[in-house]
Amino acid sequence: MPELPEVETIVHDLNKVLPGLKIRDVWSNWNKLIKASNNFNDFKKELVGKKIFQVRRIGKNILIDLSAGMTILIHQKLTGHLLYGIWNLKSGIWTSNIEGALRDDPKNQFIHLVVSLSNGKQLALSDLRKFAKVLIWPTEKLNEMKDLRELGPDPLAQSFTFEKFKDILSGGKGKIKQFLMAQNKIAGIGNIYSDEILWEAGIHPLREVQKIYEVELRKIYKAIKKVLLKAIKAKGDSMSDYRRPSGEKGKYQELQNVYQMTGKKCKKGDGGVIQRLKISGRSAHFCPVHQKD
Repeated sequence: MPELPEVETIVHDLNKVLPGLKIRDVWSNWNKLIKASNNFNDFKKELVGKKIFQVRRIGKNILIDLSAGMTILIHQKLTGHLLYGIWNLKSGIWTSNIEGALRDDPKNQFIHLVVSLSNGKQLALSDLRKFAKVLIWPTEKLNEMKDLRELGPDPLAQSFTFEKFKDILSGGKGKIKQFLMAQNKIAGIGNIYSDEILWEAGIHPLREVQKIYEVELRKIYKAIKKVLLKAIKAKGDSMSDYRRPSGEKGKYQELQNVYQMTGKKCKKGDGGVIQRLKISGRSAHFCPVHQKD
């Protein structure tokens, strides 16, 4: 699932090309993709003719603010990612006119939503598993939407201080990896970056939150900022389905220290070999030497 760095990359890339354009048409072959709307035709009617103001992020959600006080919310879920280019529909299949990744990468060929724009280009959603969620909502009422209202703070916001982080964990229970991934505690961190953060901080993923000392909390706090910013600079992690709007891969998978590296030597050179365990059905990767339980 795209996490904060991947969503931030998409938002950054789309903000270079979408603002100022108008929506000319909308197509989909998967009506269940559209949520909080009576049907696809109502959704399409709400979008056509609207002007795009800006693209922004809240947690893992992409928000596209439109004229007439409306906002498109897109959550890409497991395998969804937004693409920007030119496609033609032939025999029910969208084929890219642009050579390279948009046309040739198989991960970019599961297109279930296409928004045609006033500059002759299109914004498309490719989603192999078809779990992504798209809806349109009044901009001024976004804070009433459950999806956003219950999110925790953004870990890259200036307001996310160490004291704020410590308060969030205060009185918390459960394993630290699960806590970092809980979107109602901290928004945007998932399986990849929780592993990478805990590896950086030297904390075992099974450590109980209430048993972590303040000096260790500071290490985790610093690691959150460091890892997420590093991943954003690398344009996200494309080990799985995520791709940039250009169709190209991010490069963080080339920089990973622990995620999906079971059996490899720890990059800290401590003699450890990366191990994998399961926590409530999710995998966790760690070094048993510098991340002792």
